[in-house]
Amino acid sequence: MIVDCAHYRDGRRQQEGPMPLDRAAACCEQGGFVWLGLFEPRPEEMDEVRESFGLHELAVEDARAFHLRPKAEQYEDGTELIILRTARYDDEREEIDTGEISVFLSEHFVITVRQGVASELHGARSRLERRPELLRTGSASTLWAILDQVVDGYAPVVAELDRDIEQIEATVFSGAVAPTERIYFLRREATDFYRAVHPLLAVLSRLLKPGRSPAELLPYFHNVHDHLLLVNEEVAAQRDLLATVLEANIAVISVEQNKINLRQSATMEQLTILATVFLPLSFVVGFFGQNFSWLIGRISGFPAFLTLTVLGLLLPCLALYVWLHRRRRSPTPDPAPLHAPHR
Repeated sequence: MIVDCAHYRDGRRQQEGPMPLDRAAACCEQGGFVWLGLFEPRPEEMDEVRESFGLHELAVEDARAFHLRPKAEQYEDGTELIILRTARYDDEREEIDTGEISVFLSEHFVITVRQGVASELHGARSRLERRPELLRTGSASTLWAILDQVVDGYAPVVAELDRDIEQIEATVFSGAVAPTERIYFLRREATDFYRAVHPLLAVLSRLLKPGRSPAELLPYFHNVHDHLLLVNEEVAAQRDLLATVLEANIAVISVEQNKINLRQSATMEQLTILATVFLPLSFVVGFFGQNFSWLIGRISGFPAFLTLTVLGLLLPCLALYVWLHRRRRSPTPDPAPLHAPHR
């Protein structure tokens, strides 16, 4: 769908409201340039735009696909295709929404194809229309306005990611276990964001080459490049920090698991002591509970009962002590000597 279409000449917009596509294509021959803005156009709309403005079919096909990285390509007819990734932070879902802007840049026209909700360009158009001195430099001024808005939109995303990372950091380094899934999700978002930011440096470096852009716009492109460098450094630092937080969280999980194992070991030790205390009683009850006539006939009184009980307890303990003592004093067999290899 066509969002806006305007003809700019001598630093001014030549009409109020959008114009039809055929009229816009005709205005390209009247001096100045035409800026056509499309939002998620249908294939038949893109075919109509390609025929009206003579776009390369490969460029149009490239604009229909969604890319992971920004890039810039030059075609034989002089048209350049520049693909940008946009980003916006959603506070309710605590996630980053991404979009894409494909810019067909020529001396006589600029065609922007937006994909996704995070690719609004109305602010860039309005801002540029208030700067007639920049509009007079030609169609490259629209590229500056678009780049400036896209890069400025990265700053709030970086700030919100910092806030999320600080919350995770506070949880992990307080000794509590943070949700590992949340850390992985943040690291994946930071990585995707880095893929949108870092390759854009190469696109801007290309625009800053001598003779590539109007001299009047070079300071503005340098300003955008400086802002992008700062964002790139911050996003790279966030990726490294999330990797450290993930390792620290795994360490905290290990410590908590060790504490659980220690508590289980202490419980088993108490149960073992309790079983050991009841072991003699179990022996006495089991021994004298046997219905053997020989045993019953020889217990004629308390002295015989006490003698059999003491002997029945001492003899197994003495046998166990002797066995353990001999096992401790038995020499440990030496390992087999290593033979030198034959030469």
